Amino acid sequence: MALSGKLSIEIVIHAPAGKFFNLVSKSLHQVQNICERVHHTKLHQGEDWHSIGGSVKHWTYVIDGKVTTCKEIIESVDEKNKTIKFTLFDGDISQQYKVLKVIAQEIDNSNGSVSAKWTVEYEKINDNVEAPYGYMELFDKNTKEMDAHLLKA
Repeated sequence: MALSGKLSIEIVIHAPAGKFFNLVSKSLHQVQNICERVHHTKLHQGEDWHSIGGSVKHWTYVIDGKVTTCKEIIESVDEKNKTIKFTLFDGDISQQYKVLKVIAQEIDNSNGSVSAKWTVEYEKINDNVEAPYGYMELFDKNTKEMDAHLLKA
């Protein structure tokens, strides 16, 4: 059984182009006020919420019905391709995964619609750990809640 892998989910969003990426790349700390399953986030280390590699955030959220904690850093931001890459570590993450990277991308589709694509790259600590399918469910639900919020804004 493979210890590493990649999962992806793509969700059509209705908010105007650029708004989803702007929320994820510049205001992600607001998600705790928007998404039911995100209970809390705080700046653990650093000067601001969105510096690449310099800010560490502490998150508390629900995965598979269980309150989960981790720390997160922004690894890279690609404004042109509306892509941001995060690394999740410590807390509950380190009990199951050696590596857990999350890539969020806003995609302008050829038919004029916009999608949010979430990709999780992972390496499990052993074969007894399940792939992080709960994150796909979390991102699906959170994306729909974020989209609804952006439509009201």
